[in-house]
Parts: sequence; C-alpha cells; structure tokens
Amino acid sequence: MRFHVTFVMNITDVDDKIILAARQQYLLSQWLARHTVVDQEMRDMTTQAFAAYSEKNLPLLGAEVLPGSYDQQASRAYGHVLQGESLDRQGPPGDKEAKIKMHLRTADSAAQALKATRSSTEVFAAKVSGVLLPYIDSLEKHTVSGKDHDIFTTLTKRYEQRFFDDMESLNVRTPDKVTRVTEYGQQIVDFVRAIEVNGYAYEHEGSVYYDTHAWESSGGVYARLEPWNRNDKELQQDGEGSLSTKTTGFKRSGADFALWKASKEGEPSWSSPWGEGRPGWHIECSAMASDILGKQFDIHSGGIDLAFPHHDNELAQSEAYWAHKGCESVQWVNYFLHMGHLSIQGSKMSKSLKNFTTVREAIAKGDFTPRGLRIVFLLGAWRDGLEITGEVVKAGKAWEDKLDNFFIKVRDIQRRRDEHGQALDGLANGLHGLSTNGSTNGSGAALDGALEDAKSKFHNALCDSFDTPTSMRVISDLITAYNSEKKVSNDALLLAAQWATDMVVMFGLDGDHQEARMGWSGLDIPEQAKLSVYPLAQLRDRVREQAKAGKVDFSELSESLGDKDTADVAGQPYANAHAAFQHKLAELASNPDTSPKDYLAACDNVRDTVLWNLDIYLEDRDGLPALVRPLSQSLREERANKESAAASKAAAKEKAKVDAAAAEQGKLDKGKLSHLELFRTSEYSAWDAEGMPTHDVEGKEVAKSRTKKLRKEWERQRKAHEGWLATQGP
Repeated sequence: MRFHVTFVMNITDVDDKIILAARQQYLLSQWLARHTVVDQEMRDMTTQAFAAYSEKNLPLLGAEVLPGSYDQQASRAYGHVLQGESLDRQGPPGDKEAKIKMHLRTADSAAQALKATRSSTEVFAAKVSGVLLPYIDSLEKHTVSGKDHDIFTTLTKRYEQRFFDDMESLNVRTPDKVTRVTEYGQQIVDFVRAIEVNGYAYEHEGSVYYDTHAWESSGGVYARLEPWNRNDKELQQDGEGSLSTKTTGFKRSGADFALWKASKEGEPSWSSPWGEGRPGWHIECSAMASDILGKQFDIHSGGIDLAFPHHDNELAQSEAYWAHKGCESVQWVNYFLHMGHLSIQGSKMSKSLKNFTTVREAIAKGDFTPRGLRIVFLLGAWRDGLEITGEVVKAGKAWEDKLDNFFIKVRDIQRRRDEHGQALDGLANGLHGLSTNGSTNGSGAALDGALEDAKSKFHNALCDSFDTPTSMRVISDLITAYNSEKKVSNDALLLAAQWATDMVVMFGLDGDHQEARMGWSGLDIPEQAKLSVYPLAQLRDRVREQAKAGKVDFSELSESLGDKDTADVAGQPYANAHAAFQHKLAELASNPDTSPKDYLAACDNVRDTVLWNLDIYLEDRDGLPALVRPLSQSLREERANKESAAASKAAAKEKAKVDAAAAEQGKLDKGKLSHLELFRTSEYSAWDAEGMPTHDVEGKEVAKSRTKKLRKEWERQRKAHEGWLATQGP
C-alpha cells in the first residue's frame, strides 16, 4: 500500500544560533586575513579572548586564569566533572556537565596553543578559534550590514548541501518542496501583519509579540502539546533565542513570544511596517508551511525537544493567522510526529555540545554502512530516544546478516533453477538450495499460512503508529521459520523472499533496487568474476565429492582442465585463480603419491586463501554445490575472531608448556643442595653422619616429634638431589 504524500521541508537559514555562528565565522575569517603571522599582537588578543571565554563559560576559573596555569586550575575547579560526576555532586551528570566538558576542551586547546613557543598561523588559529570566535564578534559585530544576507547564508548553504548529500547516501527521498526563510521575507511580514490585524499580536519598539491572553480569551488553545511546560521560563527563554534581550518589562504575559524581532547591530534585516527586523524562530515554519499546504495539513514532524515551545507556538500563531473575527479557528495540524533523540553517553547528540558524529564520518570510518544505519533506526521506535551502543550495533548487524543469508540462498536457487531448467514448483531442501535432482519429499506444510500471517502482522504494526521495531521482527521471524523448516517448496520460498524484498525496499534499505532482483544490492560477486568463479566452484565441487569418496578420477575431470577463461583486465585475477587450480590438479594427478587429502587441501586453499583474497567466499554445503557469495564484513570478523581465539589458545598452551618446564627446572634446581647439607644451618649445633640435626643452637637435644618431621624433609631432598645428580651426566 502506498500513499501519495506532499513532503515539504522547511530550511531555517536564519535564527539566533545561525546568525551568531555565521557572523562569528565571517568576522574571524576577516580578522585572520589581516593577521597572517602569530606575532605578539595575535597572542595578546588571544589571551584576552581566553580570559573572556573562561569568565563567561567556566565561572569557577574566572577571568584571572592564565594559560600557563590553566591545567592545574581546571583540574582543581572541575576535576570531578571530568571524572564523570555532576557539577554539584548531587546526582548523575547531564547536558550541563557535557557543556562544561566542551568549554574545558575549548579553553584547554587555546591554553596549549598560547603556551607553545612556535606554531604556524594555520595550526594556531585552529586551536584558538573556539575562544576567538565570540571575542572578535563582540568587538566587530557592528561592522556587519544587516542587508548583506550572504554573510549568513554562506554558512547555511554549506550545511544544507551536506545535509542533502547525507540524506542521499542514506537513500532518503527528496522533499517535494524545499522552503527557506531567507526566500520568504515578505511573506513572513505579511503573515505577522495578518495575526496583528486579527487581534492576536502587539508591537513593542519595532518587535511584534504574540498575545497568548487574547488568543485564549477568544476560545483558542495555547500549549496544546505540552501544557505542563507553558510556564517553564527556561524553555520560554530558549524559544526566544540566544540573541534576545530581556522582555519581562512589557510583555502582556510571560508566555507571549516574538513573531518579529527588531534587528540589532550585526543581524540580518528586512523592511517591515515596524521597521528593520527579522523573523522570530517560530513564525518561519508557520508562514512557509501555510503558503504551500494551506490552513490545515496532516503531519508535522520534528525532534521531541521542539514540542514546547516551538511547535506549541507554531500551532497558536498559525491558527490565529487563519482565524477571522466571528469565525471558529481551524486546527492547523492533525498529527505531530516528535522524534526521539540520538544520545551519546546519556547526553543528547548535539552540535552545540560538540558530542556528535556526522553521517558521513560514521560511514567513512566503517562504523556503519548506509543500510546498517537505517536498520538501527528502524529497530528503534521513532518516538523513543536511541543510544547507539555496542549492543544496538550488534542487533542491527545480526538482522542484516540474517536477511543477507536468506537472499543469497534464494538467489542461488533461482540461478541454478534457471541454469538447469528446474520447475518452479520443485522442492528446496530447506533454505540450503535445491537437491541434486531438483526435488525432495515433503511440502513444508508447517509453513502453510506463515507468509499471510506475517503480512497481516506487518500491516498491523505499521498501522499502530508506524511500529517499525515490530515490523522488523515480523520479517526476521518469518525468515527464521523458513530456515527452521527442512522441506520448503520453491513456490513458498520465492513468494516469501519476494515479499521480504518488497518490504525492505519500502523501508529504504536498498538504494540501488532493480525490479527484477530478489533481495537487495551487494549480494552478488562482481560481474567480471562470474565467468571464472562459477566454473571454478563447480570444478572444485566435483573434486571434493570424489576426494571425500576416497578416489579422484582425473580422467573424468580432465575435460574441463584445458578450458581458458576469456577475461578482461578486471576479470584477470579470477581467471588466474581458475587456471591456477587447474594446474594444481594436474600437478597432483601426475604424482603417484597424491592422496585424497591432498586434493581436499587444494580445495580448502581455493576457498580459504585464493578466493578469500579476491573478496569471494565459498560456503560448502552437504549434498549441495558450494554457495558462491561476496565476502562480507561478518565473515571477515568471524574468521578474525576464530584466528584470535586460536592464537590465544596456542599462546596459552605455549605458556603452560613454558611454565611446566620452568616448574620442572625449579624442582631440579632445588635438588642441587645435598640432603646431607640440608640442615647444616645456624639453627642447629650438632648433626649425625647423615646430616640430620641432633641438637639445636642452644645445645638442647632435638625432640623426637621434631626429628620425625625433619626426616620427611630430608627424604624429599634426598630424592630431589638424586634426580639432579642424574641430569649431570657421568
């Protein structure tokens, strides 16, 4: 089932955080263009910036902290935070502590750069930029013209392009319409003016504020999404933006918020009836979405942190815009989808906290593939937060591996069926492929209705608030059922595989899907390899079959040994592998001492070394041809783990051997001392002819009970000494 959806994406390319970041980067780049050498002037300015940054963001250090003593002072003031405690030591750490750590890293980087005696301008600037950005901005923001919007959009255009590149890599569909705040200046002015005319906004010193009291007095609802937060002053202030000044003196209600802001120095501006200004944060989406979708639309999405005040404010102002005197307001949005956050060590992944990993970094480092990342997201509910732990990654990989194996084996059945003309309604021996003659007994009756049941459960899960974790489990459970059944008809198998294919494609897990292909991309060996590898695998199967039977009939194999693969440059390594195996067989056949084990060893070498090094794996199966498949990361990890375990076992065995030898040598070394001399110490004063003590140091006779114990020691030493003497030769 597929629905047509008009997907509109609003790009916020002007808000307080963007203005600040873009202006800071612009001004710093201009300043660095004028200061190309790390001279005393640059160091003095950076030292001042370092002090200002520390005073504002690390108050326990204060402005008096010096770069030279920063390490010691930071450790004294914030050492417990760095060790994982909360600032007040009263509970678990959170975002506040994450921000402190971020500021400590920024200050530390600048301190280390200032302490260094020599440094290139590029290296120095990179290390101190964190403290210079806000400081240079505080000195020079007045030089930025509000009409020069390019200063601000240069930054947003760069990140917007990166965002869409990342979305393309993850196979995320392109929006039908993309809107940007900077392209909607006049429409936003008109939108705000309409709210004011409708009686739900008021102006103050060039800024326009939404009147929540007027709206509620007219029967409207405010804070519909999170009413419990409507009086949260911290959230209200966060919604007003970091560049906003105090507004408590004139607001008609603490819940009122800015629709239009009078521009201050260094801020972008547009002309309006209230003077030069810029859009408030909340009004942007309302104006742009209403322009494209009208007075009501179905779904509005965003992160859960946007529910209040951002989305609550959007609802109120949009419905106030569409409301007319004497007319009942219309609900602007039917459903909100608020997504959970990605987390790292319990803190929200955030650019402001600098604790994030980008999509391209995760993929480039090999932590994830685009498909693997989407699988991890699908295994979690969209509304829940997700912390990507080792267990989460492991679960995603296991799900992907299960489908990889399923699709690879189904494709193998298809390929061999097409090659040999086997009927579609033949029977497969479980999921391991067709039997040699294309049929087996049994019908897989235990699976009757399994596919239809899976379809129903899958549909119901998605109808239940897009429950993707359950949907993914339904697919996995169906494959488990087919894997567990020994007799499965090809019809049932292929129908199940086709349905699974359709579902994973719908979930966006195959960015290069081809209609005629079963499963997803990445499951085939390279095209240039097929000409050589499949004949090689078939020849190897025949050799293994004969060798396991006890005798290899070279004359029966020789028909194909003279064949040469016609390969281009890309296919030459595979052709060489085929030719090398043929040569090895001929060599073995010419030696009368060759045993079946030698042929099996040659076959193992093809699988474990030759083709493995060409990123191809042969999976041997009882009674069936070897399964030819690309070498996956899981197979590599499995081998690496086995090799590591074998190496650990060998090392432990060798250590035990060394320890045993050392212990034995210790016993021998102990035997160097003659039993006759064992007790001739200062502890005694007289001994008999055998060296047994008779009197202690005070001249007293040794007690009989004591003598009995000493005799046992004497006997053990005698045996040890005789053993040592035996190793010394004649």
